[in-house]
Amino acid sequence: MLKELKPALVLLVIMTLVTGAIYPLVVTGIAQVLFPRAANGSLIQRDGKPAKNGAGAVGSELIGQPFSDPKRFWGRPSATSPYPYNASASSGSNQGPLNPALADAVKDRIKALRDADPGNTAPVPVDLVTASGSGLDPHISPAAVEYQVARVAKVRGLDPQKVRDLVAQSTEGRQLGFLGEPRVNVLRANLALDSAAAK
Repeated sequence: MLKELKPALVLLVIMTLVTGAIYPLVVTGIAQVLFPRAANGSLIQRDGKPAKNGAGAVGSELIGQPFSDPKRFWGRPSATSPYPYNASASSGSNQGPLNPALADAVKDRIKALRDADPGNTAPVPVDLVTASGSGLDPHISPAAVEYQVARVAKVRGLDPQKVRDLVAQSTEGRQLGFLGEPRVNVLRANLALDSAAAK
């Protein structure tokens, strides 16, 4: 029996070292050399610049945050639990279009948007009332931003065009010029508004 057990134990030790120590160290080292910012969470400082070593970080450009203050742009809803944008529990709601709970959630979100901006009668963009598959989406569509421009400009006392110009700095185009759709990073847009207000 020891004769059969010895190769199994040796293999266990070797595979533990290879897959549990050597491989993660090599992959982490390569990521730190080639993509240090992404490997460290793509953190953002208050002035909108990349954070160094996490110092002064206000969030990640890859994970959304809940915003409900009328002077800020609101992002896409999150279905993660026990709290929104929980990166350790990334998931969608798994609610189908005929699910009454989804219909109720969408109605509540539309009501919150209408209450925050009573004069806005434009159709509410779908990404402001439905969660993404990951529940972590930090972006919204340009249409979702435009829907909120008048409210944000009014609360902040800014010209709507000035708000649009600030948002343009946080707008990302299609990846490689043809993949996906243009999108706005909500955290970056809100930080740009804060910076403008501080000047």
